[in-house]
Amino acid sequence: MKLKVNAKLDPQFEPLSVVCRDMREATKEDGQDIIIAVERNKGYTYTYKTRIYRDGIGKDEENFRFIERIAKSILWVAGGYKIIIAGSKVVGERIKEAYTDGGLRDFDVHFMERVYEHPFSVEVVDYENAPEDKSAASPIGRHLEGCRIGFDAGGSDRKVSAVIDGKSVYSEEVVWFPKTNSDPDYHYNGILEAMKTAASHMPRVDAIGVSSAGVYIDNRIMVASLFLKVSDEDFERKVKNMYLDVAKELGENIPIEVANDGDVTALAGAMDLDDDSVLGVAMGTSEAGGYVDPEGNITGWLNELAFVPVDFCQNAMVDEWSGDYGCGVKYFSQDGVIKLAPFAGIELDENLTLAEKLKVVQGLMKEGDERAAAIYDTIGAYFGYAIAYYAEFYDIKHVLIMGRVTSGEGGVILLERAQEVLDKEFPELAAKVQLHIPDENSRRVGQSVAAASLPEIK
Repeated sequence: MKLKVNAKLDPQFEPLSVVCRDMREATKEDGQDIIIAVERNKGYTYTYKTRIYRDGIGKDEENFRFIERIAKSILWVAGGYKIIIAGSKVVGERIKEAYTDGGLRDFDVHFMERVYEHPFSVEVVDYENAPEDKSAASPIGRHLEGCRIGFDAGGSDRKVSAVIDGKSVYSEEVVWFPKTNSDPDYHYNGILEAMKTAASHMPRVDAIGVSSAGVYIDNRIMVASLFLKVSDEDFERKVKNMYLDVAKELGENIPIEVANDGDVTALAGAMDLDDDSVLGVAMGTSEAGGYVDPEGNITGWLNELAFVPVDFCQNAMVDEWSGDYGCGVKYFSQDGVIKLAPFAGIELDENLTLAEKLKVVQGLMKEGDERAAAIYDTIGAYFGYAIAYYAEFYDIKHVLIMGRVTSGEGGVILLERAQEVLDKEFPELAAKVQLHIPDENSRRVGQSVAAASLPEIK
C-alpha cells in the first residue's frame, strides 16, 4: 500500500479508507456486490453496499477480513443488535461465527446486548433479500421556541441553562463528582437541583433537553461513565430512568430528550455554522463522536468512534477494553499521543498519569520541540485518512475537532496534515469538506442552547 501522505512515526499504518478504495478498484472486473446492514431498536436499519472478490476464487480470507472491519464500523457508527449480510454466504457465515458469545467479537456482542436489551444475532440472506434503510421518523434538535432547560452532565462539572426562545437567560456551572460516587441519589439530587435552579429563572418549563456522555435509547440511560461506581442493581433500579423521573418532578408531561454529548456538540456546531452534515470528533481521554445529518437533525446513531477501526494493519495497537486492534481510541485520544512518544524519541515517566504524560508532550510542543511536532503530524495523517473512512458512512460537509489533544499549536499541525491528506488522496472529498476547531467559549454556551433545543413541544 503506497500512501501519498505518510504517518511519519508509524510506517506500518494501513488506512481503512485506502483499503476500501483499493478493494473497489481490484474487484471492478471480477467482483460481487455485498450489503451489510445493522438493525437497532424500533427496526431502524442502516445499510452499506460495497464490492468484494467473488466467493470461491481463493480470496475468501481477504473478503472476510475486509467485511469484518466494515461490519464492526457500522455497528459502532449506527448501533444495533443484528447484523445482516446479503450477497455472500461464505462471508456471512464467518461473520456469524465472529459475533457469538466467546467469538472474535465477544466484547461487541455483549456491549450491544446491554445497550439494546436484546439478544445479538447475525443473519445471512440472498442479495435480493437485503433490508432497506429505515431511519428515525421524528428527528430531534433545533427547536427554540418556549421556555426550556438545557442540562449538560459532565464528569467534573454540570452545566445548566434557562433558555427562552433560543436565548440563554441564566447559566451556571457546578463542580460535582459523579464518577467516584456510588450512591445514585447523589446523581439524582444534583441533576434535580440544577434543573430546579434553571426553572426558577423562567415563568414555566415547556421542555427539557439533556446532553450527557454515554449511550441513550428512548431517553433511558443504557451505558454511561458518570455512573461508573453505581452497582448494577442500583443502575437498573434508580439510574436507567433517572432523567425521565427528574422531568416528572418538574411537572406533568414535560417533553424531555436525552442525547449523547457528542451529538449535542455537533448540533451546537451546526447551529453556529448555520449548516448541516456536521461530524464532531472530540479527542480527549478517549475519542468521542457526534453527527448532524443533511436535514440538520440528530440521528439516534451510537457514533462511538472510539471503537470504529481506522487502521487495517493487524499489528496495530490493541485497545485494552475491547480487545480489538486499530480502533480510533488508540489514534485520536491521549493514548494516541502517548503511544507515539517513544517513536518520536520522547521518554515519559511511567509514574505519571495519562493526563500528565499528555501535558509533558504539550509542554514540549509549546517549546517548539520537533519531536512533539512529529507526534501531532502523525496524528494529523491518521485523521485525514480517518475522515475519508468516516465519509464511507456519514454524509459530511464539516468536521469539528475538539478536546484537550487538539489544544494549542499541536491542534493546528494536526489539522494542517489532515487537510493535506484530503487534498492529495481524496480531492473530491477535500472540495466538499471543511475542517474546523471551534472556539471553546462559544462552544460551551452553544452546547446548553443546543441541548435545550432537543425536544419538540407538541
